[in-house]
Amino acid sequence: MSVFADLPLLIEPAELASRLEAPELILVDLTPAERYAEGHIPGARHVDSKRTQLGLPPAPGLLPDWNDFQALLGELGHREEAVYVLYDAEGGPWAGRFGWLLDLIGHRRWHHLNGGLTAWLAEGRALSTAVPAPVGGPVSVQPVADVLATREDLLAHLHDPQRLIWDARSPEEYRGEKVLAARGGHIPGAINLNWTDCLDSQRALRLRLDLAALLAAHGISADKEIITHCQTHRRSGLTYLAMRALGYPHIKAYAGSWSEWGNHPDTPVEC
Repeated sequence: MSVFADLPLLIEPAELASRLEAPELILVDLTPAERYAEGHIPGARHVDSKRTQLGLPPAPGLLPDWNDFQALLGELGHREEAVYVLYDAEGGPWAGRFGWLLDLIGHRRWHHLNGGLTAWLAEGRALSTAVPAPVGGPVSVQPVADVLATREDLLAHLHDPQRLIWDARSPEEYRGEKVLAARGGHIPGAINLNWTDCLDSQRALRLRLDLAALLAAHGISADKEIITHCQTHRRSGLTYLAMRALGYPHIKAYAGSWSEWGNHPDTPVEC
C-alpha cells in the first residue's frame, strides 16, 4: 500500500517531507524556471506551466497539444501506480490545473502541497538544486473523465438549474470594468468569487480553514454540477482544486474560459 494512501488531497509540508523517498512519488514543481533553479523541494521535477495549456490565441487555456502532454508525462515517469504531489509558488493555481489534467486522464492519485513552496519555505525546510533526469518517452493516455466543459456544452445548458458557473476572476473583470478580451463582462448567471479569496495569506497561502462556509455563502453548493473558469483556466485551477479538496462530487473546468467566451462574437454576455 502507498504511504500516501490514507492522506487527504491536501497534505502538509511535514507529511511530504517524511515521504520524499517513496518509490511511487512523482513530485512536480510548477514554479517559474528561475525559481526552480534557485532551489526546489528535493526530488521535484520541474514542469513549465506553458506545457499544461495550448498557448495559442484567442483561447490559450485550451488543452495542451496532446502529443506534448503525453511526452511530458513520460518525462515525469507516469505510471498507473504513481502518486503525484503538486506544488507551485502561488498557492495552487498551476498545481490545480495540472491536477485537473490528471483527473482528465483518469489518474486521481494526486495531492496538493497545501500552501505550496511558500508553506515549505515558511517552515524552513531544505531545498535542492539537483535536477532529476527525464525518465522516459511518451506514454499513451487519453481524456476519459468528464471534467472538461466546452463552450458548446455551456451554451447548450446555460439555463440548467442543476448547473452552476463559478467565475474565479476579479470582480472588476466580472463586472466588465477590466476587459481582457474583445468583450468584457461574464457568462450569464455565473457566480463571482475571486480565486485569491480562497487562500489564507496569514497561513502561507494555504486554503482557508473556512473554505466550505465561504463557498456556501456565495451559493456554490455541492449539490450542483459546478463549472469553474477564469481567463485561461490558470486561476480557476485553484478553484477546481478547492472544490476537489472539499469533496465536491460534480466539478468541471471550462478550459477555454473568458479568453474564448469573451472573444467569440456570438456568446451571450452580462455585465
